[in-house]
Amino acid sequence: MSLERIEAIESEARAAIEAASGTSELEELRVRHLGRKAELTAILRGIAELPAEQRGKVGGGANRARKALEELLERRAAELDAAELEQRLAGDRIDVTLPGAPPHPAGHLHLITRTMRQIEDVMTGLGYRVVEGPEVEHDYYNFTALNHPPGHPARMLQDTFYVVPPGSSAPDPARESDRDAPDLSRSEPGGFVWTPDLLLRTHTSPVQIRAMETQPPPIFVIVPGKVYRRDSDATHSPMFHQVEGLAIGEGITLADLKGTLEEMLRAIFGAEREIRMRPHFFPFTEPSVEVDVSCFRCAGTGALPDGERCNLCKGQGWIEILGAGMVDPNVLGFVAENGYDAEKVQGFAFGMGVERIAMLRHGVPDLRRFFDNDVRMLGQFL
Repeated sequence: MSLERIEAIESEARAAIEAASGTSELEELRVRHLGRKAELTAILRGIAELPAEQRGKVGGGANRARKALEELLERRAAELDAAELEQRLAGDRIDVTLPGAPPHPAGHLHLITRTMRQIEDVMTGLGYRVVEGPEVEHDYYNFTALNHPPGHPARMLQDTFYVVPPGSSAPDPARESDRDAPDLSRSEPGGFVWTPDLLLRTHTSPVQIRAMETQPPPIFVIVPGKVYRRDSDATHSPMFHQVEGLAIGEGITLADLKGTLEEMLRAIFGAEREIRMRPHFFPFTEPSVEVDVSCFRCAGTGALPDGERCNLCKGQGWIEILGAGMVDPNVLGFVAENGYDAEKVQGFAFGMGVERIAMLRHGVPDLRRFFDNDVRMLGQFL
């Protein structure tokens, strides 16, 4: 065996290895040129059979060729591995900014928020301005300035969440003496007198007074926001949402209130809706009215197309929707120094529960479903 043959084997193997296009082809070349049955391997095994003067040259040349081919195979394998990895990454590339499979639905506004914003859109289109106020309110704004004198039933602890100052002792609503005390104050054994002043607002009406304190008439505002009362059942919640409306100026009458409410309720429940007003009582309006809207399920007839009684309006053809009335002159008296002279200006106020509007529009039977955060329910209102 001559050194020329070893060089020829090495040269042939190098050319094949350099030309290999993949790791699997490279593995076949390794077996062919360096495997147990390879010609170079056979030469190394037959060294002992060669004449003594050839063993050193042939053995050294064969070992050098084998080592050179092993290094070339290792280097070429690394190159091909990198190229194949790059190709796989390019083919299997995942864009993490794309939605999953199946695509996850995008989020959406809660039904209560959407209903409240719809009311805001309608009223701002009528020229009203959206204003907000604190949810922790003073007794003066929540009750006194709205014609709720001390001793009014709405002040009772079972209706209102009072905020107790640190270090003081609040009346216990379980005790008859505390629950019925008209001024909701009492002396502690140590001589301390607890008089409630801070509370979680029971309606958004306090912002009426706050808004009138900041600007003279005319004023046209709506007040959306959360309110709090001690109620919890299918149609009442300790926390719920209201939208209050206030319009004060010269020459505003009950007819203006009716026209405003008709426009708003038709925008919410349909262009064919009619409204009716029934006498009622609210401390901060005089006269006061309850407002009904003609049923949008039975078109005000009280009966469905199949002749069955309409279960939404209970066959009456009307749905109670909100309370309203002309602002009581006593309320204007609290802001008279701001230009609200009851002899010169007058106006109306109205308030509605946002949850009630949403329940009626979308057929939700239980107000608590709005706050359970069950996506199966909320996902119906995309």
